[in-house]
Amino acid sequence: MTTPASAVRLYLDHLLVERGTAENTLASYRRDLTRYLEHLEAAGVTDLAEVTERHVGDFLVGLRTGAGGRAPLATASATRAVVAVRGLHRFALAEGIVAVDVAREVHPPSPPRRLPKALDVATVDRLLTARGGDADDLGGIRDRALLELLYSTGARISEAVGLDVDDVDATERSVRLAGKGGKERIVPIGRPALAALDAYRVRARPGLAARGRGTPALFLNARGARLSRQSAWASLRAAADLAGVAGDVSPHTLRHSFATHLLDGGADLRVVQELLGHASVTTTQIYTQVTVDTLREVFAMAHPRARM
Repeated sequence: MTTPASAVRLYLDHLLVERGTAENTLASYRRDLTRYLEHLEAAGVTDLAEVTERHVGDFLVGLRTGAGGRAPLATASATRAVVAVRGLHRFALAEGIVAVDVAREVHPPSPPRRLPKALDVATVDRLLTARGGDADDLGGIRDRALLELLYSTGARISEAVGLDVDDVDATERSVRLAGKGGKERIVPIGRPALAALDAYRVRARPGLAARGRGTPALFLNARGARLSRQSAWASLRAAADLAGVAGDVSPHTLRHSFATHLLDGGADLRVVQELLGHASVTTTQIYTQVTVDTLREVFAMAHPRARM
């Protein structure tokens, strides 16, 4: 017989010694599994082999409803706890402590699908033109080109900073992006973005490149090396501050705005899927809810019988 407490100790030792689990993660697992042990003790379980799938399922329900006088856990915290419990039972099966993994079919709760935040067109215009007006501000000229490209193509920030000079084809008005899993796609780019890129390559990039050792990267930092994702984030935040754009603005905000504005303008969902580089149209469909909400707001404000 192996008590649940003994199995938990063995599992945590396994995570620490054999898996090299980080101390913070280990501490979280310890808290979650302590809560699980309390749940099993309350159910009268004294041997890990006595645990059933229902015990595990009831534990998950208790996490979300606040059983035992505890506050309900948020989805992310409940998910982490279930992952810890599933790991314990998977370990117990592998070690021969139990004959069946009773937690295998108990899945963590699905996180709520949050609608993307999209800026309106006027706010995007303010954001894109906030920097790049000073001919001596090489970083500002670069940032203007970067933000124009992000909004014009819907590129992920990692895709944008990963661009090389030759990835932009001004003649064909297109950009070659390397997406997730190394999958490449060719996307069109608008004239304002091309103009900003041209200004950057003529007025700013040569000066930045002179400070480095030579790189094909399109966007360069102050040392002449490839611009990092972190620096690109900082550039966007600086532009948002200058433009007076309130709230949490991230590179993904421009990507969300790109998709939403296309759909608002009548673009086909499948086309937007290809432009965004989504493997499944299901991922893209979340943007349709944004446009439906926009239509609902317009209807409520404009239709004479909408509020009767």
